[in-house]
Amino acid sequence: MQKNRLEAFSDGVIAIIITIMVLELRPPEGISFSALKSDSLPAVFFSYLFSFIYVGIYWNNHHHMLHATKKVSGGILWANLHLLFWLSLFPFTTAWLGKTWEWKLHPPSVPTAVYGFVLLMAAIAYYILQTAIIRKEGHHAMLAAAVGSDWKGKLSPVLYISAILLAFVNPWIANGILAFAAVIWFVPDKRIERVVEHESH
Repeated sequence: MQKNRLEAFSDGVIAIIITIMVLELRPPEGISFSALKSDSLPAVFFSYLFSFIYVGIYWNNHHHMLHATKKVSGGILWANLHLLFWLSLFPFTTAWLGKTWEWKLHPPSVPTAVYGFVLLMAAIAYYILQTAIIRKEGHHAMLAAAVGSDWKGKLSPVLYISAILLAFVNPWIANGILAFAAVIWFVPDKRIERVVEHESH
């Protein structure tokens, strides 16, 4: 089947995820700049910004992956739903981390670990979707050529597992690892674009 409906559905779900997350950004009660200095607001905003970047990374990579995909199968549809399920938990973990984090203290251990766990499962789900597409289109397809050794995909789960474990030792280091994982994916990956341009020529 064609991929258009899968793309449209995925874009809609991701847009709703971002909308739900931003609704947790409640304005302060006061009307002065000092009202922005509460202990909870910086943590809530940081958690939202952190998750917004992650959702944006997934949307960007999902878009590029489907751009290199010609058609989808039933297995690909279910793998895509599996990914969207874990992404849909971002608003929950984001809100929990933001509400329980006293900005001047350590980030809370359990919410940080759960946040890392959801990131880990989303990464696994993305890998499953990627594998399903490559299996459907063959190892000589555009996506397989673009992915290559996929060092980012292999490194990310290691970082997430490390962050989950360190959340109970030093939550600051755990959050730093999660931020580093976002940075390596935030840098634009031109592999798929180069392969698609090569195929088109």
